[in-house]
Amino acid sequence: MKMLTCLLPVILLLSCQSAGQNDARKQTSPEGYRLEQYERFRVRESLQEISGLVFHRDEAHFIANNDEQGKLFQVDLRATTPYPSWKFGKSGDYEETVFTGKDWFVLKSNGSMNRVDGMFSDSVSSTIAHFPHNWKREFEAAYYDRGTDRIVAICKNCEADKGQRQTSAFSFRPDSMTWSPEPVFRVPYDSIHGLKEGPAKHFRPSGAAVHPIENRVYIVASVNELLVITDLQGNVLETHRLPRKHFSQPEGITFAPNGDMYISNEGDEDHTADILKFKYHPKN
Repeated sequence: MKMLTCLLPVILLLSCQSAGQNDARKQTSPEGYRLEQYERFRVRESLQEISGLVFHRDEAHFIANNDEQGKLFQVDLRATTPYPSWKFGKSGDYEETVFTGKDWFVLKSNGSMNRVDGMFSDSVSSTIAHFPHNWKREFEAAYYDRGTDRIVAICKNCEADKGQRQTSAFSFRPDSMTWSPEPVFRVPYDSIHGLKEGPAKHFRPSGAAVHPIENRVYIVASVNELLVITDLQGNVLETHRLPRKHFSQPEGITFAPNGDMYISNEGDEDHTADILKFKYHPKN
């Protein structure tokens, strides 16, 4: 009995710690969404390595790229036939697709920005703007800021951020096809709630898009298993978990004009690539 009495405080302490950990990892969602509730659409074999994703017109006209072939695909969520595609460049590591309302751009992991010329025609090509620095870099996430008419690309792994505990973002001007030589903002790791508790200690964005109603930036980070929401200046506002049981490898994110959110997961040996649809239910 004496030993049991001594052990009770220890058991209670461990139970409280366990409960605290469970509470800390409890699923949360941005207002208007339920991340545990979605409609799943499987992606055809040609896009098992789906990366960038853009809602275009309706659910029968998403534009997406895979990360190897230098092609853009038109994705119908309910298609039973092959996706139409357009070859814009040589094979390479293409990670993000951005539409400015006028032109289509595809970001390569090394920071090369490809403007797709003649999209939807029989003679598609691309014009390339190279990143201005030679240091080691890797990009996967970019979004279009309509208010400033610029594309913002967020580093996934850039040598300039080494040891800085931050992630840099660079801007690209579609009209002049030029990159900013300096970061337009930096995201401190300390501002990202849940980063320390995740599987990686460095912020590794894999896709981004601006919410059409909230005018906030939603960033998926596959390695970190996080959805990070910032303002247009890069200030972190919210973070939410993206558990592997729902988000096997989130690489792309886009929105319909009404706020419905779509997140694409790249396929692997254990999972088929898919696009998850989250209905938007804003408070009145």
